[in-house]
Amino acid sequence: MAHMKGDLTNPLALKIKGGLFAVIGLIASGLLIANQPNLKTVLLLGLAIWAWCRFYYFLFYVLEHYAGRKRPYAGILDALKSVFNKPDSNSK
Repeated sequence: MAHMKGDLTNPLALKIKGGLFAVIGLIASGLLIANQPNLKTVLLLGLAIWAWCRFYYFLFYVLEHYAGRKRPYAGILDALKSVFNKPDSNSK
């Protein structure tokens, strides 16, 4: 098994990865709606997707650009830690 190092930087691989996320989201959403095919399910699913997208934007854009963070977050857990902890000495 090959050992992977570093970040994924190949533009084609990044586009494929993004496309796979979209496919997974469409399939999961379709299955949820097929399981409960009514307007309430569609609206709640749409609201949940919208809210999680806004939360992700808040963690990775708003906190960094408007809350004084000077370095990017290492991931979701790093971003959440910064919400609940005092700013670290590296953030200024």
